[in-house]
Amino acid sequence: MIVTRFAPSPTGRLHLGHAYSALFAERAAREAGGRFLLRIEDIDRARCRPEFEARILEDLAWLGLAWDGPVRRQSEHTDDYRAALDRLAVEGLTYPCFCSRKEIEAEIARAGSAPHGPSGLIYPGTCRSLPDDERRRRIEAGSPHAIRLDVGRALERSGPLFWHDRARGKVAAEPAIEGDVVLARRDAPTSYHLAVTVDDQLQGVTLVTRGADLFAATHIHRLLQAILGYETPDYHHHPVRTNDRGERLSKRDGAASLSSLREAGRSPADVRMLAGWD
Repeated sequence: MIVTRFAPSPTGRLHLGHAYSALFAERAAREAGGRFLLRIEDIDRARCRPEFEARILEDLAWLGLAWDGPVRRQSEHTDDYRAALDRLAVEGLTYPCFCSRKEIEAEIARAGSAPHGPSGLIYPGTCRSLPDDERRRRIEAGSPHAIRLDVGRALERSGPLFWHDRARGKVAAEPAIEGDVVLARRDAPTSYHLAVTVDDQLQGVTLVTRGADLFAATHIHRLLQAILGYETPDYHHHPVRTNDRGERLSKRDGAASLSSLREAGRSPADVRMLAGWD
């Protein structure tokens, strides 16, 4: 059975890009006689707001979307992410990183180069080779730190990896392009990468539909699936919605919200058309 999901973060109101993505996921499930799930990705407690979640549910229902089963909220499942993180630690695939952002930038400057990945500067691995006793000493002293994935060691364990993308065919995973990504911080029990991978497995998602702007993240997700022994879903990275300047719609740039369009008298059919949905 095809199982898809729409997974917004309640850090603002939904815009037309969200509408397109939600409608895309629902249609993929319904056309195959499958299930469409709704997940609220609310791990970032500093930015997520209950009022935004309430508006998300309201906007989706107004748009005519109906999801199957209860809504999964990431904030209610931190034990699931901790269990996955502990597994990776036991297998020696993670390490604590005590570097601040400024220290990372300084280290890159000293090296005379600034390698970039799809998400920006790549962490140079400063803390990867710290001795275990030094790590313990710093942790016991209360030094702030993040938990990073040792991508090189994880790839040695997994071997070559691939995934199937319905828009691009067979894709070779290249997790190293993102470097040793953060999986958790002191103020955040999980990262986007880890939480999404765990959620998709536990919810039985078989087809991940999302914007092409998240294509690069799938390289890391495929590696996490392999080292955690998870099933690999199919993917479909659809085009992202853009404004009249060709820029991706975003909350940060003030893209028109579904709520504002509704309050201006637009109908669900109008909004579907504006989102580029037939």
